[in-house]
Amino acid sequence: MRSRLGFAVRRFAFGLADTMVTLPILRWTWRGLADDAFTGALHEFRPADREAVRDMMAGRYLLASKLIETHGLSPFAIPVDHADWWFNLHGFSWLRHFRDVDDSGERHFARTLVLDWIGREGRFGRQTWAPALTAQRVLNWLRHLPLLLDGATPEQAKTIQRVLGAQIQSLKLRGRLAADPGDALFAAIALAGAQYCEQGEHTDTRRIDRLNRILAAQLDADGLHRSRNPKLQLQLLVELVSVRRVASQLKSDASLELAAQIDRMHESLDALTLSSGEPAYFNGGGHLPHDVLIAIQANAAGHQRRSKLLGGYGILRAGEAVVIADSGRIPPPGFAENVHASPLALEFSHGSELILGSCGPAPADLAASKALFRQGIAHSAPTIDSENASPTPPAQMTLAPADQLLSITTAAYARRFGVDLERRITLLSGGTTLVGQDRMIAHGTASGTIAVRFHLAPGVRLQRNRDESMVRLHLPNGAIWSFLWEGAACRDEESVRQSAYVGLHKTRQLVLETRVVAGSEIAWIFTLEQP
Repeated sequence: MRSRLGFAVRRFAFGLADTMVTLPILRWTWRGLADDAFTGALHEFRPADREAVRDMMAGRYLLASKLIETHGLSPFAIPVDHADWWFNLHGFSWLRHFRDVDDSGERHFARTLVLDWIGREGRFGRQTWAPALTAQRVLNWLRHLPLLLDGATPEQAKTIQRVLGAQIQSLKLRGRLAADPGDALFAAIALAGAQYCEQGEHTDTRRIDRLNRILAAQLDADGLHRSRNPKLQLQLLVELVSVRRVASQLKSDASLELAAQIDRMHESLDALTLSSGEPAYFNGGGHLPHDVLIAIQANAAGHQRRSKLLGGYGILRAGEAVVIADSGRIPPPGFAENVHASPLALEFSHGSELILGSCGPAPADLAASKALFRQGIAHSAPTIDSENASPTPPAQMTLAPADQLLSITTAAYARRFGVDLERRITLLSGGTTLVGQDRMIAHGTASGTIAVRFHLAPGVRLQRNRDESMVRLHLPNGAIWSFLWEGAACRDEESVRQSAYVGLHKTRQLVLETRVVAGSEIAWIFTLEQP
């Protein structure tokens, strides 16, 4: 309670200070860098798509997997009710697709879009100049500054440099006043990158030192961001990889420390990635752009894929199988914006196929449903009376690597329903069998109905035997898994899985349901049928 109150006071004070420095009477100071010149010294490692360039020139903008047709209008003039698309547009990550173009018309088109944004948004606006968005836009402009300046008139070049400098100056002031930890971190990354894009020699490590301090405060010992959000982890790494390359040229203690922290972040993201190639859908994490994810992994030092505990998650790896389970740990104040009610939830993949997952975060164009997708019933986990687990106390998680056994116990239902829940998960036979037990441990007077849900991956087809004692899962790759259970009645229901590429994908879910009885257990098993 004290930490939440302290954060609320801090947010109010910093918000008030930010309001003051963004007043029109003070914004003229942001022009302090207007006469400085910048060079495009930041490396662009993300893949480019020439077809995306042609589509944009034809008025088709596929951003955040949402296609918008502008019909000849500026994309910045189109009202779009899709937060991710809007953020991608104003963040300019799409500039990477123009990286290798040689056609002067295509290069002119990219510069025209930047100048169009400047004409519409070059003056401060609280949405378009939000610190995290401004930081990502600055980094993307710096990555592609030669593209933007090549062929520009002196006046155009001066305009681009001036607005770029004003945005950097705004981050210098507002980054230190950011109550949101993510805003402060993105601002520090952009300022570190901007320092090494200023013309002239630079050996000052103060911005790298500050970035290191902020990173150290926002990462846990394993290098996972304290939000516990795999999506945010990827977004941060996208920006940090470019800055790491220029910082490494200093060969200083600060640059070495930065590299070490980024390496730990790579390892954490890799640990939370299933064998199907996608990170688990927990705490705001969802379907990530596969090409960017691969590019990030290519910049990692190496892989250490093994069973482990990490940041409140438990990971089991055996053969081609991966299980990632969530303890439901609540992030500290300021980091819990996207927290999900997912204690004891799991995701399971084998080879290239996802088998069990979660519904994921709400689609960007269904903001009103955000709370629904964060509920416990949207995860492969046990719930009682369809209610969310209490946020406290934290679950206990233990791992026995030799036995490939993960145990998670939560008291989050004890006050309301009189039982603790314990989930024991074991991978057997080289990952071809997943065994689970969900126990109800007395902690008061037991009541309610427990439901254990397994949200199946898209494309998984169900086949149920006549005696209803077993369900077969037919995977898209032709593999067949058997599902058996005892201690509850089984039914299947409709479900969905949110995909950044196809939106809501209709799926099915298996539901095991019974009355809550202290000391009882629901047992279940998924096993691969051998051909």
